Amino acid sequence: MTGSEVPPSFRLAYVPGVSPAKWVRIWNQRLPGIPLTLTTVSAAEAPDVLRDGGADAGLVRLPIDRTDLSAIPLYTETTVVVVPKDHVVAAVDEVSAEDLADDIVLHPLDDTLDWERRPGQPAKERPATTADAIDLVAAGVGLLVAPQSIARLHHRKDLTYRPVSDAPESRVALSWREDRTTDRVEDFIGIVRGRTVNSTRGRPPTPAQPKTERSDKGGARQKSAAGKPTGRTAGRPTGKTSGRNPRSGSGGPKGGKRGKPRGRS
Repeated sequence: MTGSEVPPSFRLAYVPGVSPAKWVRIWNQRLPGIPLTLTTVSAAEAPDVLRDGGADAGLVRLPIDRTDLSAIPLYTETTVVVVPKDHVVAAVDEVSAEDLADDIVLHPLDDTLDWERRPGQPAKERPATTADAIDLVAAGVGLLVAPQSIARLHHRKDLTYRPVSDAPESRVALSWREDRTTDRVEDFIGIVRGRTVNSTRGRPPTPAQPKTERSDKGGARQKSAAGKPTGRTAGRPTGKTSGRNPRSGSGGPKGGKRGKPRGRS
């Protein structure tokens, strides 16, 4: 390798709450010679990181501007409301947006949920981040509606969460610059889509291997693919006979007394 050559690598960005561990493990098994590096970025920063070449691909939250980015939706998350453990919501299994109508519901600046109309009463100020909003929930200032993985990421002993039945859900996608669909990107697409290691999608197929010719060509002609005799040998008896005289049909043993020959007609 010359000094100007850069060793191959793959850079993957991912937003908070998304865990790429399973896909990274498969990558390391299949492509041990190509290191994968991880970078955590905020949901708002992720598209620009991909556009500026800061990562080869990213695990992002939809919606994003797809003008120059490709995206493959991977899964959808349940939306939950984060509340103090002594809040009335903690006593039920699920709530609706209407159930939160009298509560202050915090709306952090990095929120990714696509609301038509947000539930609850708005706070005087919007928290800068989801982490700040979690601190305010713990302080009893309000509640937070967020994707379930975000609630797990910011887990605290004094907080809990419950599903919100009619809230918009958060979709996670794999995204990359459309004009930079490299072989490494195709490799990672295959991994997240569950393709096997032998899949040829996105790669040139392996050339067919030449068939080995049999040296005994005569023997090959005598038997068909099913193993049945063909050609001249078809219909001939093989091995020992049953002892029946094929001319007389008498079935007597060889060497027995022959009958009187019939005259020719």
